[in-house]
Amino acid sequence: MTQKILIVDDSKLARMAVTKALNSLRPDWKRVEAASADEALAVIKTEAPDFALLDFNMPGKDGLTLAAEIRGLAPQISLAVISANHQMEVIERARAAGAYFLPKPLTEKSLGEFLNSAAK
Repeated sequence: MTQKILIVDDSKLARMAVTKALNSLRPDWKRVEAASADEALAVIKTEAPDFALLDFNMPGKDGLTLAAEIRGLAPQISLAVISANHQMEVIERARAAGAYFLPKPLTEKSLGEFLNSAAK
């Protein structure tokens, strides 16, 4: 069964970078994108992704707020919050929201570790 992953980031360039890493790690997975939290929530309802990668710093709702909303809407989705802010507070808030924390710049190694861990 093909897995589906949602990439949420207000930066098209950042979404492209994540897609590049995913193409290397999981070329057979379907990718869907959203440029905002509200768009992501709509996509979740129509696409039912298995995984979601959420940028922390977005206009409107941040990635942690979005993670909490996704947990309420679709608790089965494996979530990761991606951020350049590596402060323990942000990492702990991500974990409290039921999300894995991935530091920016995102590497194939860290993304692969999340995907392998979440797939178990």
